[in-house]
Amino acid sequence: MNLRIYHTSDLHDHGGFASRLQALREQKPGLLFDSGDSLRGSQTVYYRTEPIASDLNRAGYDAQALGNREFHYVFRLLAARARRMRHPLVCTNLVDLRKRPLPFVPQLDFLRDGWAVRVFALLVPQYAEKSLWERALGWRFRDPLKTAREMTDATPGDTLLIALSHLGLAADRELARAVPRLNLILGGHSHDTLSEPELVAGVPIVHAGPYGRYVSRTELRRDAAGRPQIARFNLVPLLAET
Repeated sequence: MNLRIYHTSDLHDHGGFASRLQALREQKPGLLFDSGDSLRGSQTVYYRTEPIASDLNRAGYDAQALGNREFHYVFRLLAARARRMRHPLVCTNLVDLRKRPLPFVPQLDFLRDGWAVRVFALLVPQYAEKSLWERALGWRFRDPLKTAREMTDATPGDTLLIALSHLGLAADRELARAVPRLNLILGGHSHDTLSEPELVAGVPIVHAGPYGRYVSRTELRRDAAGRPQIARFNLVPLLAET
């Protein structure tokens, strides 16, 4: 059976897409992910309200990568943002050196339509590892490529491995070349829109573009050897003016 995956990124508080996403998934069910930067706040600016949260919750996302607009240097503010979401936030290369209970998870596992799926997420580092900022803030940003390699080593070979990347398209290409075990990269951060998946070292990279104009819909099938392949792909318009 084929597996269908929907993906958005870089919404930046542009709402109005929830009903369309709900309708699409009712017609053609599938997992729904976001690659980060849905909020209007940032790692340094905090708003008491985030209107986009209601759209995200209505749409029923299965997971969202921690973008630099979901992240905040102040732990309690990041935790407050996470509490607004009904879906889990995911980040794999961010470590809390103070060992506080994290408002995000390093990975998620799903079993859908006969597929075992593992999702992890990579956040663009905000400062260098072991810098003075680590001591001041308690956060360590680990190298994304090293983190991805460790994730592939810890993932069974028959599990579909998806990276929710908030690194940008150029870095996603580097990620694909460095970690060809990845089955799919769903990217964001650089606001690129790819009309078709870009294949790098055999790894498909998908960027659906910013502001909720489109959702990517990737349908995967297994070939004769059991390897996942893209059977169909669409960028589906979400907003009336698109």
